[in-house]
Amino acid sequence: MTKGTLFTVCAPSGAGKTSLVNALVASLDNLTVSVSHTTRQPRPGEKNGVNYHFVTEDDFIHMLTCNLFLEHAQVYDHYYGTSQRWLLEHLHTGTDVILEIDWQGAQQVRRLKPDTVTIFILPPSREVLERRLRSRGKDSEAVIAQRLQAAVDDISHYVEFDYLVVNDDFSQAVKDLQAIVHSQRLTQLAHAPKLEKLLTDLLS
Repeated sequence: MTKGTLFTVCAPSGAGKTSLVNALVASLDNLTVSVSHTTRQPRPGEKNGVNYHFVTEDDFIHMLTCNLFLEHAQVYDHYYGTSQRWLLEHLHTGTDVILEIDWQGAQQVRRLKPDTVTIFILPPSREVLERRLRSRGKDSEAVIAQRLQAAVDDISHYVEFDYLVVNDDFSQAVKDLQAIVHSQRLTQLAHAPKLEKLLTDLLS
């Protein structure tokens, strides 16, 4: 069975990462998103096991000490982590997997899985980023200011990523992500096992 590709997708808060990833997964077969564990409380509409695995801080620390996470990070006083077992099981079945994580987690993933394909999503401007953060209507001015400063810090790590996608026109950004996934599926390493019979016939 062909091994799946791991895509690591990062973005500053407000860049539209989750919406883009959801649209990408809905548009392509054999592509899924890893569901992270987190210690933060669910937001309205979020479901346990669908958006995140919501756990207590004690449970998270226990999982961490047992080396159950491929990567983990602390963001805004909450912990986030990716289950190593779940991820490897899906990759070994040939499923492509997307990790939605921050740049700290991406660094950890690259060290453990250097073949991961990394994508950084950018807002079209700082003004648009601020407008998107304010349009949520659920954060205080202090939180918005904190997120804007954190966004600058996040964006400074863009040089560590293989691909940059600007989320200005949403449909175009989805097409850009689709192109990245398709290009990886056509690499010799990923595609040749699927073409084994054809290649054998051609070389006989």
